[in-house]
Amino acid sequence: MTSPFCTIVPPHLLEHLAASANPAVAQAARRTLIADASARTARVLPRPSEGPSAAPSAAPSVAPAEPAAPRRTVYDAQRRTELPGVQVRGEGGEATGDATVNRAYAGLGATFTLFRDAFGRDSMDGAGLPLLATVHYDENYGNAFWNGEQMVFGDGDDEIFLDFTLPVDVIAHELAHGFTQYTANLEYFSQSGALNESVSDVFGALVKQHALGQTAEQADWLIGEGLFHPNVEGTALRSMKAPGTAYDDDVLGKDPQPAHMDDYVRTSRDNGGVHINSGIPNHAFYLAATELGGHAWERAGRIWYDVMTGGTLTPETRFSEFAVATVAAAKARYGDAAEIQAVTKAWAAVGVPTD
Repeated sequence: MTSPFCTIVPPHLLEHLAASANPAVAQAARRTLIADASARTARVLPRPSEGPSAAPSAAPSVAPAEPAAPRRTVYDAQRRTELPGVQVRGEGGEATGDATVNRAYAGLGATFTLFRDAFGRDSMDGAGLPLLATVHYDENYGNAFWNGEQMVFGDGDDEIFLDFTLPVDVIAHELAHGFTQYTANLEYFSQSGALNESVSDVFGALVKQHALGQTAEQADWLIGEGLFHPNVEGTALRSMKAPGTAYDDDVLGKDPQPAHMDDYVRTSRDNGGVHINSGIPNHAFYLAATELGGHAWERAGRIWYDVMTGGTLTPETRFSEFAVATVAAAKARYGDAAEIQAVTKAWAAVGVPTD
């Protein structure tokens, strides 16, 4: 089986833009869809040989005596599509004159730091995986993706999307797909695929909050805030606090994410709606994190991390199975306490059973 090709902007949104009456918007969206299709089939990447409970995934719960350090490399595709491109900054290298390169480098570091300091994990695989990113991919490319071994960022079309390295949570979201790849290995289809997307949103949000020192109450819970052109009627790609409200624009359309199982979208598009139905587990995490209060990575994030690395999930895990696993993880780590109640209450609020 191959590693999933995971993008931050869902194909259904790009397909909508490709039909726009604005020629510049439509052309950029069509070009992005073609580039995505080409990148998706460019190479076959084997899934990691280690299973969910293998040693690299079972990271220690506390940081080692000598903290792990990231191994970052940023490449420039020079608006072409050959990967990885020309190396422009390596680990420890000085900042360049290219703000996109520097943001990518910093975003890789912020993601590494969250996983190391909050969870004691050494990179996405738990064993020091090098962090690779390519910027300036293609021309007017309106997306960012994880291809199984590296991240890739477009510059946007300056009509709908700006530079994809602007929001740190977009960088963290894509890199977190690597975390999922090396742990629960959730299939990128239907409910397991929506969980795959949700886990990336969860840890993307945590990286942003950790970098800003925000509590759950202070955070905006938006994914991709700052990515849209100022003319777009929208705040972000997704809202974990209020799924379905991130944008409502004449060109983009309306955010289709549901917040409850009653509104679950059954579709054959977008790998069974992985970017759409992720709103349900996203909202559950938001509810659990805000119910517990404080820094979201300390308790709610810890529970989700324990589930992902605990070895109890299968690649085909559904929402209800994931929810049950979070309750079990809360009990295992915290005992019969407020954490269990918060998690159970959160899943009930989105219509997902935990018994």
